[in-house]
Amino acid sequence: MNPRRFHRLLRWLLALALIGCAAFSQQRLNRARSDLGLTRIEPLENAPPVLAFTTVALGGFRGLIANALWIRAMDMQDAGKYFEMAQLAEWITKLEPHIPAIWIVQAWNMAYNISIKFPSPRDRWFWVSEGIRLLRDEGLRYNPKETLIYRELAWFFQHKMGQNLDDAHLYFKQAWATEMNRLLGGPAPDFAALINPATPEAIETSRQMREAYRLDPAVMQEVDRKYGPLDWRLPEAHAIYWAWLGLARAKPEELITLRRVIYQSLQLAFHRGRLLESATGRLDFGPNIEMVDNANRAYEDMLEQDPEFRDNIQNAHRNFLRDAVYFLYAHNRISEAARWFQYVGQKYPNRQLLDRTNSLPGQITLEDYALDRLAEDAGETSRDRIRSLLEGLVLSSYLDFAAGFDDRAQNSQLLARKVFSRYQQQTASQEQRVGMVSLEEISRDVRSQLLGTNSVLEAEMQARLRTRLNLPAPSAAPAATNNPAAPPIAPAPPR
Repeated sequence: MNPRRFHRLLRWLLALALIGCAAFSQQRLNRARSDLGLTRIEPLENAPPVLAFTTVALGGFRGLIANALWIRAMDMQDAGKYFEMAQLAEWITKLEPHIPAIWIVQAWNMAYNISIKFPSPRDRWFWVSEGIRLLRDEGLRYNPKETLIYRELAWFFQHKMGQNLDDAHLYFKQAWATEMNRLLGGPAPDFAALINPATPEAIETSRQMREAYRLDPAVMQEVDRKYGPLDWRLPEAHAIYWAWLGLARAKPEELITLRRVIYQSLQLAFHRGRLLESATGRLDFGPNIEMVDNANRAYEDMLEQDPEFRDNIQNAHRNFLRDAVYFLYAHNRISEAARWFQYVGQKYPNRQLLDRTNSLPGQITLEDYALDRLAEDAGETSRDRIRSLLEGLVLSSYLDFAAGFDDRAQNSQLLARKVFSRYQQQTASQEQRVGMVSLEEISRDVRSQLLGTNSVLEAEMQARLRTRLNLPAPSAAPAATNNPAAPPIAPAPPR
């Protein structure tokens, strides 16, 4: 054979052998990348043909395309073109799904920037829920160990849905509570039945929880035992759930961001973690005082686990304990309030209980503290502010009574009587200057406002209140009398 031809054939055989080895190695590399979740080759949907073709043709240069689109998306954000930015961000997430910042910016854009462009609460809720869905169903699918995504998802529940900064926040809460109530059937599911479902109904509920909402009943049970009892129809419970999942995956330096979400959400859940709905469908929230013990233990755990941030956590813990004492007292659970009042005095003996005074634990009684907190909430103990506070308590009492929340109505009446009695004692020597009409007169004024022609109360609620107070119809309105079933606010004892 011609030596030249032999060398050429040898080179071709060597090239084929190398190509075969490369193909074999590439297959193994592709399988390994797929198993590790490092590769996502997926054609773009609804993208311009040039972009779709370019991403397929360039393959490994997808990152360069994503960078160019990202720069364009940031320009659109600066220009306020949020809808156009949303489309670009969707393409970027397909090109580079393992960059957490892309998912976070896209979800934030939906929930915060695009949602407020719509006046309708229903339209706003669509974009807020889409932002949550994007992080929960897509972002975590490709970045299951990214703490930032867990933290951001928890923040959406705590802040966007849980707080009252958006005009449509009550609609958000109502929509989410409706979804969760339909799914769970109440404030908390039967965790044991859902962890190991045995009936068709439990199997279907468990499937929906895991597939549609990414909720693990076993994790929910663990969270509820540690921090609850929680009402899982409310956003604070889900903020704690996602932050808790993030804790298990976080690096040491990332733990504080998630723990901060947890103790802030605990505060919110304690203040208004009990969902109330009247016969008229009015959505309302009450304090969840049943979670005091577990929440306190959670704060103590965080103090032990994060000594570097001890001062910040201590401030949050002290504020929680102050509120716990106040709320328990207001709900007539005096012995429990006394126990926590003593506890906060032992735990923080050198820190003042009331922000507006220098009173330290041991210098004031439990009753003085609770009543001072009421006055502190009103701003100061001026006559005008106390009158406003009393009117607010009486108003709340009647609204709750009309809606069927009798226990809350009685609590408001009790607080009103104590505030009024204490004010009388403090101003006994200044009655001419700062004296106040009787509590019964204040009560009568509030009733007149609620049942008058210019009342802001809807007609159905007015009718309910008249019925419960045994008052005549407006056309024949003699002096108001109270139904014995609804005890009138008693006047303060004589001085």
